[in-house]
Amino acid sequence: MSETLDLFASDRSPAVLRTPSWLGRDFHEEIELDFEPGDYKITPGDRWTVIALNTGQTVYSGIGPVEIVRVKA
Repeated sequence: MSETLDLFASDRSPAVLRTPSWLGRDFHEEIELDFEPGDYKITPGDRWTVIALNTGQTVYSGIGPVEIVRVKA
């Protein structure tokens, strides 16, 4: 039986959350997200939070600033 290759399948998420890194100001950590950037709400404060709007799940709560960027294919 031959294996089928899906040329349009993607192992990458549509967006990543960039958070500060302990390595310093010029570095950041990236967390892969399941949904598009517009599907999240970022709330700044003493602890920044990121919530998935369609599930209500908090995907991040910590130091900021944070940003959500689209993954380039």
